[in-house]
Amino acid sequence: MKRKVYNNILKWKKESQGKTALLVEGARRVGKSYIVEEFAKENYKSYILIDFSKVSKEVKELFDNYLDNLDYLFTYISNYYGVKLYERDTVFIFDEIQFCPRARGAIKHLVADGRYDYIETGSLISIKKNVKDILIPSEEEMIKMNPMDFEEFLWAMGNDTLMDFIKGCYENKKQMEQALHRKAMDYFKEYLIVGGMPQAVLEYRSSRDFEKTDKIKRNILNLYREDIRKYSDELNLKVEQIFDTIPSQLQKHEKKFNISALDENARYRNFEGAFYWLSDACLINIAHNTTEPNIGLGQRIDSNSFKCYLFDTGLLLSMTFNEKAIINEEIYKKILFDKLSFNEGMILENVVSQMLVAGDRKLYFFSRNDRNDSSKTMEIDFLISSDKVTSKHNIIPIEVKSGKRYTFSSLIKLNNKYKEYLGESIVIHTKDLRAENGILYIPVYMTGLL
Repeated sequence: MKRKVYNNILKWKKESQGKTALLVEGARRVGKSYIVEEFAKENYKSYILIDFSKVSKEVKELFDNYLDNLDYLFTYISNYYGVKLYERDTVFIFDEIQFCPRARGAIKHLVADGRYDYIETGSLISIKKNVKDILIPSEEEMIKMNPMDFEEFLWAMGNDTLMDFIKGCYENKKQMEQALHRKAMDYFKEYLIVGGMPQAVLEYRSSRDFEKTDKIKRNILNLYREDIRKYSDELNLKVEQIFDTIPSQLQKHEKKFNISALDENARYRNFEGAFYWLSDACLINIAHNTTEPNIGLGQRIDSNSFKCYLFDTGLLLSMTFNEKAIINEEIYKKILFDKLSFNEGMILENVVSQMLVAGDRKLYFFSRNDRNDSSKTMEIDFLISSDKVTSKHNIIPIEVKSGKRYTFSSLIKLNNKYKEYLGESIVIHTKDLRAENGILYIPVYMTGLL
């Protein structure tokens, strides 16, 4: 399945010319190993993939004992894997590098040697226990790999043309019109249900069976829970508690994470490490509450007010409908045909957060509660910065609306109070594109184009 990150890796190879290694970071099962190995097959004369999650202790110890004798190191690995090495045309893939911190520490020496290229893949990489005894190499570039986005999902489903048409409509601010809008929304609902985990997408592509696909997703969720118990040490209970409570937290009207729901006496500082762990493992996307919609959103945040989204919405659906070990096929079909009443706002907001992150956006929202003056109480789902950096009209407020009827009282209040900072307001909904009264309404499948 085609992934956009492939072109980023290709750009690294051309520009780096062996002067840096590349680290592809992301959650487990997001497709890192697959895409890196495919890249190696197509762009090098030979490659060696060392999977540190299952390689022998003997191979790991090579990086402790022979960094001062790279000729021996390369000869041993070449013979161990039965692969011939070619200077400047062989790449070493250090898969699941977090299981061998010394190999990551060796990158500095390997890159300086200059004979071969190096690509690392890993999750849980930035957790302190995995790097505490090594010097993080400055000769390392990093790419984060996310779940498949909507365009990649369309490619996987065999549709290579629809997204180009969607992009054209967005750029020219034209409607998709009824037939193509309905077609795009049908695909998007499938994407919403299946999610962007490659294994799940592959199963759905071959079987078109939601129940079989759900089994894949639940296996992935169980794998994450096993990782939490195995690798989060003393934080494991808190990490698992946060992870499992995400659906219930998002079902609330304001969707801000309520620490007291974990423990009535809990404070954020008691759970801060657990949130960092989940973020480092790439399992959650955190949106911060900015205190003013102005340039430099990250400079003005309320650290005690945040939202916590699951990194893949297909997995979130499997967590949400968890009354049985598996979701009945009929539930998914009802979602597909708009015949099931559930908290659609929670699902739609989560997928918007996922699509913004896939577009390299950091997540911010704006929330203010004034008990004495209701005109100052506002809740804006997302704020992003315009690509055009100016002193004014730089911030784009975004509201996500799942129902057929909705109001924008917070959007109006925000524009009245901060109009010199704001650009065009965006409403993301399930209807076709239109522009009206200074607001651009876009269908949810266009979110990744913002």
